[in-house]
Amino acid sequence: MVQFLGLHETTDLHELLTFKSLCLTKSTTMSALVQDEELKTILANDVTLGQRHIEQLQQFITNREAQ
Repeated sequence: MVQFLGLHETTDLHELLTFKSLCLTKSTTMSALVQDEELKTILANDVTLGQRHIEQLQQFITNREAQ
């Protein structure tokens, strides 16, 4: 059975995807400017986690088959 997202759900997912993409861009950019090693580690972890979140959000949008 195929499940479809409602219009508001699709819009919400796109907003979350846009926000997470912006956060990922900012963390990536700022990590190049940071001198503190602990902060670099935090930003690197944020980049990794952000990429994973973006992939999951993309799967929600593209994978509509019932599990």
